[in-house]
Amino acid sequence: MKITFLGHATVLVEMNSKKILFDPFITGNSLSQHIDISHLAVDYVFVTHGHEDHVLDVEAVMKNNPDALLVSNFEIVSWFGKKNISGHAMNHGGKYEFDFGTAKYVNAVHSSILPDGTYGGNPGGFVLYDDSKSLYVAGDTALTKDMELIPLLCPKLDVALLPVGDNFTMGYEDALIASDLIRCDTIIGYHFDTFPPIEIDKPKAVKYFKDKGKELVLLNVGESLSI
Repeated sequence: MKITFLGHATVLVEMNSKKILFDPFITGNSLSQHIDISHLAVDYVFVTHGHEDHVLDVEAVMKNNPDALLVSNFEIVSWFGKKNISGHAMNHGGKYEFDFGTAKYVNAVHSSILPDGTYGGNPGGFVLYDDSKSLYVAGDTALTKDMELIPLLCPKLDVALLPVGDNFTMGYEDALIASDLIRCDTIIGYHFDTFPPIEIDKPKAVKYFKDKGKELVLLNVGESLSI
């Protein structure tokens, strides 16, 4: 499994020869301007919630990848369906076997509204797993006790992507507590530095995890991690 950080909360996961893009927000991110979305080849686009900084480039990416499938909640899949984008709708607690492995849709505590003001349904996160690897992409979320359910319902996590920028989501202090709840010691932080309210002291955040015997990985835009 290979994870490439494309800025903000946009990540590309390569799993069993399939490419899964999460929450595409690239053209609107000043830190990601060197990423050319026209060259992004994907098989799936997963969307955690409807905010513009998570869906801005969905249409462009799907247009460039006409055989790709959008995966999100019912409301978001229905909204994009009116734009002739094919999707697979899920909802909290459900899981589905795709050709790359299994995806389980889990809870997130946040808000969700689509760019035109349409209700975006309840926000969520996803756990992707197969017989050898397991990955949690939390989406935008506060720290929530529901995270304790993930290790009870899913295979042991190899890595988790958690927001660490604070203000709109968890900060890195809460993300450390979340790592205990999900029983995962390797965390990739995201949703940080894009805008002034979510700029963080990266060395301080990394040290905060290290002092507790855990690892916080803060990738540069375009950088990858293989697990």
